Amino acid sequence: MGEIKIEELRRLCQKDSIYWTDHAGKRLIKRGISPNEVIDTLLNGSIIEQYPKDYPFPSCLIYACINNRPLHVVCSIGNDQLYIITAYEPTQASWDETFTIRKKEEGFT
Repeated sequence: MGEIKIEELRRLCQKDSIYWTDHAGKRLIKRGISPNEVIDTLLNGSIIEQYPKDYPFPSCLIYACINNRPLHVVCSIGNDQLYIITAYEPTQASWDETFTIRKKEEGFT
C-alpha cells in the first residue's frame, strides 16, 4: 500500500470504519484524551510522519491542535478500515515548537 493519504483517513473516519485497538483505549483513558478529540485530529490534522514498513499495515502520525492542546495520533489503514493505534500530547522535549518535527536524540545523527 505504501504511504497513507489524508483523504483516505478522512473517508474512513466519516464512514465510521474505525477500529480502536485495546492499546489505544487504555492510553486514551490514561492520558485524558477523548475519542472525539482523536476523530477531530484525524479530520482536521495533517500527516507529519509516515511508517510504510509497519506491520501488519503501514501507519502514520497525525498532528492537530484540538481544544488548544497539541495532539498526535498514530493510525493505520488495512482492509478498508482505520485502526487507531495510540494518541498522546507531544512534549517540546521531543518535538519542535510546532510539534511537527521530531528533535534528534542526543548521540544520534
